[in-house]
Amino acid sequence: MNNKVKFKGPMKHFMRWPLYLSVLVVLLDLLVFIVSVKAGILVSVGTVIYIFIAVQLFRYHKPLIINDMIAFANQYDVVEKRMLEELALPYAIMDMEGRMIWSNRIFSEITGRDQFYKKNISTVFPDITPDKLPVADEPEISEMSIHFGDRIYRVSMQRVTMGEVVSHADILENMSQNVSLIAMYLYDETELKEYIQKNEDNKLVVALAYLDNYEEALESVEDVRRSLLIALIDRKITKYFSNFDGLVKKLEKDKYLLIMRQSSLETLKEQRFHILDEVKTVNIGNEMAVTLSIGIGLNASTYIQNYEYARIAIEMALGRGGDQVVIKNENNITYIGGKAQQMEKSTRVKARVKAQALKEFMSTKDRVVVMGHKITDVDALGAGIGIYRAGKTLGKPVHIVINDPTTSIRPLMSGFMENPDYEPSMFVDSNQAKELVDNNTVVIVVDTNKPSYTECQDLLYMTKTIVVLDHHRRGSEVIQNAVLSYVEPYASSSCEMIAEILQYFADGLKLRSIEADCIYAGIMIDTNNFTTRAGVRTFEAAAYLRKMGADTVEVKRLFATSMEAYQERCKVVAAAKVYRHCAVCGVSEKIDEIKMVSAQAADELLGIEDVDASFVFYYESSDVVAYSARSMGRINVQIIMEKLGGGGHLTMAGAQTKGIDLEEGARRLKQAIDEYYDTLEDKEEPKALPAPDPGPVQMVPPEEK
Repeated sequence: MNNKVKFKGPMKHFMRWPLYLSVLVVLLDLLVFIVSVKAGILVSVGTVIYIFIAVQLFRYHKPLIINDMIAFANQYDVVEKRMLEELALPYAIMDMEGRMIWSNRIFSEITGRDQFYKKNISTVFPDITPDKLPVADEPEISEMSIHFGDRIYRVSMQRVTMGEVVSHADILENMSQNVSLIAMYLYDETELKEYIQKNEDNKLVVALAYLDNYEEALESVEDVRRSLLIALIDRKITKYFSNFDGLVKKLEKDKYLLIMRQSSLETLKEQRFHILDEVKTVNIGNEMAVTLSIGIGLNASTYIQNYEYARIAIEMALGRGGDQVVIKNENNITYIGGKAQQMEKSTRVKARVKAQALKEFMSTKDRVVVMGHKITDVDALGAGIGIYRAGKTLGKPVHIVINDPTTSIRPLMSGFMENPDYEPSMFVDSNQAKELVDNNTVVIVVDTNKPSYTECQDLLYMTKTIVVLDHHRRGSEVIQNAVLSYVEPYASSSCEMIAEILQYFADGLKLRSIEADCIYAGIMIDTNNFTTRAGVRTFEAAAYLRKMGADTVEVKRLFATSMEAYQERCKVVAAAKVYRHCAVCGVSEKIDEIKMVSAQAADELLGIEDVDASFVFYYESSDVVAYSARSMGRINVQIIMEKLGGGGHLTMAGAQTKGIDLEEGARRLKQAIDEYYDTLEDKEEPKALPAPDPGPVQMVPPEEK
């Protein structure tokens, strides 16, 4: 075998030195022959002897040299393997299914497994599941972070194609390029992660805390006790945040600045901010419990930006009714609390100020355009009618944007469209509105504060003068460029807010009977005939409208349902099931007045014993499932509907979800209800009634149709 081995490169020339030297000696022998024949003969004999000896030595030593080189190569391979085995970096080889093949010494020491451990890698690291392994059609290197014992490792897994590795081997041939192994490396990042976590934990968080009903609470206490109430509240807030290494600075009589570490914030989030409940326990004879709202800003690049986030967060908390915490960073907003009923303000100062501001904006513009939310309801229409009368009092042309009138508002609209006292351009669609709006137009949005929910979102970008009048809690999506925003979650309806504004708008403002009827109808519908969310100011607004000529009997007649609609509503109620004290029903049948029927059915379901909330969902279109939610106040249906992309109030809310069917809609609703109960602070959920899982419900069996 050794004779068949051939050298190449520098080794080839090195092994041929006897040949080269023999040629040199022969040439010297010829030169000696030229000088002397006798000397040449003598040198020739020596040359022959030299060549014979050189050849023999070469033949003798060549196999020895080759064997030594092979031995060296083998030893080098052993050294290489030993170096890989003793490598300080933990290293292992697996097949494509994750079964261990081999690992080096340090990997074996870390894992406590033998170097030739043959089981799946998931038995060592449970986090490395089959879906985490590199595959042929994805990038060859994948990385992930795992915890093993008290250490944190960054795992790097690289796919190695064996076809290229063994292409020149004598033992294996024609191996497929798809045959691969996985090389896995472990990088200890424990200290790095600890430093990163310490850095995150020590970041400063800025927060603003406002007492929601400071003035109202003080009014219910004797003068001599007011200072004591204030002192107790201050002490409660200061002591609470001091326990979490927080700094509290009182800015005003009812406002506080809070600074804390981000680690403290995480602890507070886990405890669901018990301070919200603790503040309510302060009672020295005050008839009204004090509630607290907190806005928190974090993860901004500067402290100033954190403060700006906190300011936005506290505005959202107050806009959503108070008694809650809103946490805002650059990417998202988190809500905690907000399960209590909004506190009604007894003073109308704010309504008067907003009315005067609205009058000024409308007076300076040539035209007024009003729009509500998509699928305009009675509340949005009534609020639009109120703005219409305010604009006409100022002598301005007013237009109400309604694209597709529903059956619920057609009776009210027909009263205006058939009346010669009202111009035909009173109601316009989106295309007509776009032609009317310019920089000299004020656009007033009623009954919604989400730009995507408006009848024509494009109008918001066609003028700089935008006014928002709404009674829904604010979410993460709000109209940003409004010159006047009046959002009062305590109000029962937008019509209630408009009725208050009209009283302070202008001395000469006089509502017509048909207009008063429309605004009154909005209040009546949103309060379910003054049974839910109806406060003192709600009845005062109704009294004002009644004084303006509202006919309660006529309004009741306008909303009388047909026998078919009443029968369909009864079917919805009969098909409902109870899940965790919530009446749930899915409407799979096509009903003409489905929106009104579902809302009425949801209201009636609240009259069932042991039912705290009701949910009716249906196909609003072929690929859109709409929800109608109601509650008696114990459950905040607005939070549940927000999980489905909607919103509303504590006792009345709704949502629309696109691209799902009723089965998926039922599953998502059930999940939202479960998540709501799981986050209840008191965890004192009443014992649920036995009931099947709420799913899509067949309204009428086929044999009965």
